[in-house]
Amino acid sequence: MKRNPQAGMLRNAGLSFSVLTPDEVTDIHLATLEVLERTGIFVEGEDALAIFSDGGARVDRSTGTVRIPAHLVEDAIRSAPPKVVLCGRDPANDVVLEAGRVGFTNFGEGTQVIDLQTGELRDSTKADVADSARLVDALPELDVYERAVAAHDVPQDSATLHQAEMWFTNTSKHGFMGSQDGFISKQLFAMAAAIAGGEEALRARPLISWITCPVSPLKLVRESCEIIVEAARHGVAVNILSMAMAGGSSPVTLAGTLVTHNAEVLAGITLNQLTERGSPVIYGSSTTAMDLRLAAASVGTPECALISAAVAQLARHYLLPSWVAGA
Repeated sequence: MKRNPQAGMLRNAGLSFSVLTPDEVTDIHLATLEVLERTGIFVEGEDALAIFSDGGARVDRSTGTVRIPAHLVEDAIRSAPPKVVLCGRDPANDVVLEAGRVGFTNFGEGTQVIDLQTGELRDSTKADVADSARLVDALPELDVYERAVAAHDVPQDSATLHQAEMWFTNTSKHGFMGSQDGFISKQLFAMAAAIAGGEEALRARPLISWITCPVSPLKLVRESCEIIVEAARHGVAVNILSMAMAGGSSPVTLAGTLVTHNAEVLAGITLNQLTERGSPVIYGSSTTAMDLRLAAASVGTPECALISAAVAQLARHYLLPSWVAGA
């Protein structure tokens, strides 16, 4: 089991980059609670609405708006585990996510590759998923694998399962991937259970974690809700990762964007914990600023770095493992 080096700890080693003061973290948290309780968040799916309602949130089914009292949000934060173990098929590649531990993964969701034989740019295939998994497996600097490219040469309704087949069989490291919806999430759990030796063995050593993204601003769509709920029911960690764009789908100020980002992630965490208290969850971010010239996400910019650093601070404040986008 790997415990990666720690950053920002009060020791004579490590590096800390604090974008926010403790008081500013508190300000963002309190503003987030106000947004969730007064404005609310739009939620799709009767199952998720029922879970919120039964948990004590105020649900308006005519509009799909869920207003979450502060005590429910804070209770969910406290009940989510501060440490998550990401298990690999090879136990030597197990990774611990806990306060201050810093690890790395590849970026995900690529749609094209440069063909190694022809040098031409083309749509990625199922075989490319396998190649990317083997590449990450061979790189000691990368701790886990995030499904790197998409398979465009298979039926798209079942593409997620084809992609899982390729990376399950080509890396000994823990894997992350978007699980599409509740039905596909169940199929992925069954595939992983077959590899692990049964459902109980998989719950004891989860080989897979799921990623899902709220839709900014302030929306948990049906597929995202299903993934969050099924992750809790199956004991699989879920990375709830907002992809807001400051100046586009969130406020133009970075502080305002952090509030809506935080509200989206905490709403997902609350749904997860209301489904199964104590289920593993990861506080995620691929939030950045919008390039106002191109109306595109600006990745690898100073704004992205500042937001990612601030998100890591918020996650540390909540004692939650975090996952943030890099350049």
